[in-house]
Amino acid sequence: MAKYEKESAFDKMLKLGKTREVLIISALSAGIMLFIMVLNIIDAAPIPLEPIDWAMIGTMAFFGPFGFYVSYKQNEIKQIERRLPDFLRDVAEAGRFGMTLADAIVVSASGRYGKLTPEIKKMAAQIDWGIPASQALELFSERVDTPLVNRVVAIIIKANDAGGNVADVLGMVSKDTKQVHLSEDEQRIAMTSYLAVIYISFAVFIVVIIILNTQFLAQMAEAGGQMEGDAVEEVDQMAGGGMGGAEIRTDIIPTIRFIFTLAVFAHSIGDGIVAGVLQTGRISEGMKHTFILTLIGFVALRILFGGIGLMN
Repeated sequence: MAKYEKESAFDKMLKLGKTREVLIISALSAGIMLFIMVLNIIDAAPIPLEPIDWAMIGTMAFFGPFGFYVSYKQNEIKQIERRLPDFLRDVAEAGRFGMTLADAIVVSASGRYGKLTPEIKKMAAQIDWGIPASQALELFSERVDTPLVNRVVAIIIKANDAGGNVADVLGMVSKDTKQVHLSEDEQRIAMTSYLAVIYISFAVFIVVIIILNTQFLAQMAEAGGQMEGDAVEEVDQMAGGGMGGAEIRTDIIPTIRFIFTLAVFAHSIGDGIVAGVLQTGRISEGMKHTFILTLIGFVALRILFGGIGLMN
């Protein structure tokens, strides 16, 4: 139980599979993209992309692989934890027939519990080899190593060591675990609407940026060009002129377009992290959404509407 309290869920997740290796690869990929961006800035790598393009590609290189892998591992954890109440219920039912905890686990191991089945069969085999049930449960908790499994196993071991009717404890733990899953489902359904709002608002923001870029700024540049032509004619007609006309600063249009692109980039990162926190309460889950939103923004602004010329 102390181990469960000291380690965060993210620390536990890093121990599963190749998550740490994926994080390193993602970081190296992002570093390579940023290095190419620096070479592009100093004209050492004449690749027809702007620095903001490399920044967005580097962000996607980091958040994409790691974010999707984290999401994959979290789904595996969820599938394991979802079948845990069924296993606890079967063990409790076997215990009510007078079986010991060890015998109940061995009998229940014949059931089907999805991704949890191999670990349960391994635990039952250890009990058959003479390992005490409490120790087999501890080994099971160390192998699976998810917050919910650690908490449930700690309760079962305490109840078994204290004596009494372990079946009743298992039944209550099974119901409590099931209720936790139902609460998570309700929360996820409630947060789905907020997630949709984030994506829709981001899409609206991009549409507004595109309209400003293709309509307002384009007309601003055209009007500025016409006013410059009229000003030249007035200078030719006036000898010394004392009146000045209105002026449109067309030279700042590339800067405005860069600010638009930077705003979309910043929103994609921030909105993605917020989406992950709202959906699951974990920043790591937001990395996947950050990748998706950055990809949408990159394709919309840098490829479909303006491409590299957006900065020119």
